Amino acid sequence: MKILAVHPSPLMYTKIYLRLEPLGLELVAQAVRQAGHEIRLIDLQVESHRDYFKLLQNWRPDVVAFSCNYLANVPEIVDLAKLTKSMLPESFVFVGGHSASFIADRFLEHGEGAIDCILKGEGEAVVPELLQAIEHDRTAIARVPGVVSPFGSGPAPRFVETLAAISPARDLLRHRKKYFIGVLDPCASIEFARGCPWACTFCNKTLFRNKFRERDVDAVLAEVDALVARGVDYIYFIDEIFGVGKQVRVLLEEIARRPLAIGFQSRIDLWDEDTLELLGRAHCVSFECGIESITEEGREDLNKNCKYSTDRIETLLIEARKHIPWVQANLIETTKDEPTEVERFQNRLKANGVWVSEPVPMFPFPGSPQYIQTFGSEPDDNAWERAHEFYLRLFGEHGFSDIQEQHPKSLAELECAC
Repeated sequence: MKILAVHPSPLMYTKIYLRLEPLGLELVAQAVRQAGHEIRLIDLQVESHRDYFKLLQNWRPDVVAFSCNYLANVPEIVDLAKLTKSMLPESFVFVGGHSASFIADRFLEHGEGAIDCILKGEGEAVVPELLQAIEHDRTAIARVPGVVSPFGSGPAPRFVETLAAISPARDLLRHRKKYFIGVLDPCASIEFARGCPWACTFCNKTLFRNKFRERDVDAVLAEVDALVARGVDYIYFIDEIFGVGKQVRVLLEEIARRPLAIGFQSRIDLWDEDTLELLGRAHCVSFECGIESITEEGREDLNKNCKYSTDRIETLLIEARKHIPWVQANLIETTKDEPTEVERFQNRLKANGVWVSEPVPMFPFPGSPQYIQTFGSEPDDNAWERAHEFYLRLFGEHGFSDIQEQHPKSLAELECAC
């Protein structure tokens, strides 16, 4: 069959600051190719709707697969699905990705018959099986793990057991050099490890990428070398938490020998003076870490399981800045932290070149332990509406963080504007 994989259009910040290649979709595309199907990929971050419809008309795919990792892209995907069905009535349209996995039934409802199913979980593990069902008996899709469809829902989502079996189909992107982070251009993305071994209360990874898995260092370095040969000089590691794996030091020692810079998000308690110096030698230029709270009590409330004291955290952030041009420390608003102490913490770090956020009010993400603590039950079809309404009501009067919109609209208002 002919399969078209589609990444939706950019959100505002991806136009001006950060635009990453659709690595997840490239990984799924390679699994589709290995299953014997013909696959093409279009990224609407760098191509237009006109390009998409031209491809539909000229190539006429049997299956169109949309990736949805941000809720803000849902209206666009719904509209494109409906237009796709009007052009190709016999085509099969499905949606996967992080956000789609959490609102599957609602997504189908908005699709009004134009979306044939939602695929929860990691697509690389299941898409070949889904395509086999589509090709031979479309009613059988309801038996595929992770599928939610009008015919019913399949078993629990299946996840990739080992990352050794997957690799990205990077050759499918038609505009390889249009990805960047700020002035770091061109930029490419690599996954060294997947999943997170922690269980912080604010994170909804428990329903999607819970199990930690690490790739073989040699395979990652081969991918790095191929990108360098194409002219890439900056790589962003998309790992949930970079630095967890057993082979991180080996990887960094090898990267230090190569002509490129790197960036990632991590936890400060995975590093010490020696490994921070290694990051500098490995040309790390961007180090983002979630501190969340400036007190041990606050971090304990968030179930961070941080092994360092606040003094040690502060010392290491300042040490990191000696080796890395951009060090970012993110805070979450918690009742355990006194505002005056937060300000002192921020000022000490800023005086040493570390960027520190204002404490961000914590959103009860559906799927997170915080959601269950807040509402007393597992998320249902109205979970996002419930969480968003609660968030606006709770923080609307005393204000949001400096990196948030100060007067956000309700979901109902946003939907009416679409």
